[in-house]
Amino acid sequence: MRIAISTEGTSVSPHFGRCPSFTILDLEDGKIVKKEVVANPGHEPSFIPRFLHELGVECIIAGGAGRRAINLFQEFGIQAILGVAGSVDEVIEKLKDGSLEGGESLCKPGLGKGHSEREEGCNHHS
Repeated sequence: MRIAISTEGTSVSPHFGRCPSFTILDLEDGKIVKKEVVANPGHEPSFIPRFLHELGVECIIAGGAGRRAINLFQEFGIQAILGVAGSVDEVIEKLKDGSLEGGESLCKPGLGKGHSEREEGCNHHS
């Protein structure tokens, strides 16, 4: 399975679309067979879900994502595990042993920094 983790430094980014990069993993039988870091190509509407789909990603892990992105992931058949925080290495270990659990997305409808009234806000913005 090919997995993309929204990455900011060594941590899971709280918002998949605004992360500086993605850690892409190929996981087979509970083992990482390939790991690479890919720069985020840009935060344009609908571009990143398509970009990750073209890379063969089957699952995205992030702190949060907006409704539009989640809908696009579903259209592309990409599973979204949201509400994840911590270091990328911790997430990888939980993936390997099958204990990774998602939670509630950090992105909520409403206003937030950098969002208009018609878009979604993210409660992790300060």
